[in-house]
Amino acid sequence: MLFDLYDLPFDGQAAHLYLGLGLGLLFGIAAQISRFCLRRGLVAGPDRAPALGTWLTALATAIAVTSAATWLGWVDLSDHRLMTTELPLLAIVVGGLAFGIGMVLTRGCVSRLTVLGGTGNLRALTVLLIFALVAHATLKGVFAPLRVALGSVTTETGIASLAELPGGLLTWAALAIAALVTAIAMLRPRPLHAALAVVIGLLVGLGWVATGWLLLDEFDPLPVQSLAFTSTWADSLFWTVASSSIPAGFGVGMIGGVFGGAFLSGLLRRELRFASFEDAPQTLRYVAGGALMGFGGVLAGGCTVGAGLSGVSMLSIAAIVALVSITSGALLTDRVLGRSPLMQPAE
Repeated sequence: MLFDLYDLPFDGQAAHLYLGLGLGLLFGIAAQISRFCLRRGLVAGPDRAPALGTWLTALATAIAVTSAATWLGWVDLSDHRLMTTELPLLAIVVGGLAFGIGMVLTRGCVSRLTVLGGTGNLRALTVLLIFALVAHATLKGVFAPLRVALGSVTTETGIASLAELPGGLLTWAALAIAALVTAIAMLRPRPLHAALAVVIGLLVGLGWVATGWLLLDEFDPLPVQSLAFTSTWADSLFWTVASSSIPAGFGVGMIGGVFGGAFLSGLLRRELRFASFEDAPQTLRYVAGGALMGFGGVLAGGCTVGAGLSGVSMLSIAAIVALVSITSGALLTDRVLGRSPLMQPAE
């Protein structure tokens, strides 16, 4: 749209880079203050209920904004990779379970670890490097044949989204939002954290609208995308080692923005601090968790944000299956390892 109306001093690639930077900056600030993370809402602990309520608030907001934008015709998400009727069920379930296990082992999903990395947590930075390496290896490297083999086992669902069921988009979006609001009322998230979760949900919708409408360049189309961390970390790693061959795009901007936003928030709140591994067992647990999240995030089609927030905001069947699988893996791992000495109370 903007490229049709104005002669902008930058191309679509640069526009996506700036957009990712802005979205990431706001996400980093909101997530750092609210400690936004699905894992915190699933594992045993005193903050479990309000943390889950915070995450569900973001999801409800994302569904509302994305559904409204789709209904108004501002964005068409029908060609998104998560909007498929030929569901790679085995890959999504295996990947979701692996990701859920990994985020419990590392005591944080990838979005949370990115925020922690921006505030000086060396454990998080180490896990993120391993996550990005394994994710890229799963996409295009040594694990790609396994990904292709698991992805070849498909199930024909007949629909790609709940919006295709009788009643249509607005009915199913309203039902989902009503169910989430009921759960949020019972979980009672902290008011400030709930408000910041609304901001995060709005960022999801803004990402879809901006890349699918505002910054659409018909002569040089780029993928429609929103908040995500698996693809963006893989893109950022590839750009880091080959920046002279490929331009920086949305993913690089978003990761940089999250780091910057988390750092600024941590600085102003005096929460910047270095943290490293305490012993060999803890190191092994974090390394294994990072590898599982990298492998699982690619198979599942995204992380708790990419598939969980952005994907489910489209009412995508694939994204819903991925989120259920991630949640199941996390809950099972927390129950099995909750009392293990490996599960140290460090973040």
